[in-house]
Amino acid sequence: MSIEIKKVENKKDLKKFINFPHDLYKDDPNYVPMLDMAAKELFSEKKNPFFEHSSVQNYLAYKDGKLAGRISAIRNNNYNKYHNSNVGFWGFFDVINDYEVAKALFDTAKKWNQDHGFEAMIGPVNFSTNDTAGLLIEGYDMPPITEMTYNKPYYQDLIEKYGFKKDMDLFAYMIYAENVSEKSVKLADLIQKRLEKKGITIRQINMKDFKNEVAKIKEVYNKAWEKNWGFVPATDKEFEFLAEGLKMIVNPQYALVAEHEGKFVGFALTIPNINEITINFKRGKLFPFNIFKLLMKKNKTKYVRIITLGVIEGYRKLGIEAVFFARIIESAKKNNIIGGEASWILENNEMMNMAAEKLHGEKYKTYRIYRKDI
Repeated sequence: MSIEIKKVENKKDLKKFINFPHDLYKDDPNYVPMLDMAAKELFSEKKNPFFEHSSVQNYLAYKDGKLAGRISAIRNNNYNKYHNSNVGFWGFFDVINDYEVAKALFDTAKKWNQDHGFEAMIGPVNFSTNDTAGLLIEGYDMPPITEMTYNKPYYQDLIEKYGFKKDMDLFAYMIYAENVSEKSVKLADLIQKRLEKKGITIRQINMKDFKNEVAKIKEVYNKAWEKNWGFVPATDKEFEFLAEGLKMIVNPQYALVAEHEGKFVGFALTIPNINEITINFKRGKLFPFNIFKLLMKKNKTKYVRIITLGVIEGYRKLGIEAVFFARIIESAKKNNIIGGEASWILENNEMMNMAAEKLHGEKYKTYRIYRKDI
């Protein structure tokens, strides 16, 4: 048996890197391919603003000449600057069920991180916590919701055998529309009237003024999550890149802002679970015909994902969060949505975990981020 690790150095290698999971998961009914166009933009040093401040080295693993795995070694300079830390990251880890291949990939990522002087490596993170992150360790009976990760159950054994330890767990709650009481919605009406007396209004995002709205939302995003574990502020270009990636599927009914005297103080975004549509897109191809399927069906999904909900300090515990949840649930019911996934929520975020549980949310998936000192 021979195992060889190769750097991804050209377009041909990158194509293999992006496509490897399609072959690995070809018989897995819960696998949702990443859209090919989105993957190319994410890995493009010209298009993805992440590369303006940080760097990535992608690797492919071959066993007896056959492609058997992949991994990214990541240097996130903005994360280390923000947290005053000295750590490296790894992500986009996919591998056959073979510990020796997994070990070779981790050894390579470890060496790359050591060469950059890092004292630990954290992952999976693809490329930062503003992107997809976490290893699925519980909840393999359903396909992932939009922008959430999915992996083989055996990954956990391979990762932990190498010596990685849990750094943080991330929870996903499923909130079924039929389980949410009308009482909570009526209560939100009273709270909203009380907020309005204080000059706080809640409205839908203005899609006609998308660029300016996004700029204001970024300020809320960076302030509301600034003290959260693993958070790293998004640059202007990064946030615009993320927003443009979601613009095509955003439904204003689910994109809400809270304003106080013209200042954005809270934001909630729920997106349709387009994975219900793209799960059938062979190898993640969007063109030439799948783009029309996506556009026609995006507002007819059975599930949605509450992807972000935050309020800046000084405006928390006033009831803004409760109104956000209530309005999202109202819209979901009108659109015949079965349920919404609230994700991901840090295990130590007591307020958000409690909010999901009060809405009778079922914690049905758990993701884990690992750390290993090197």
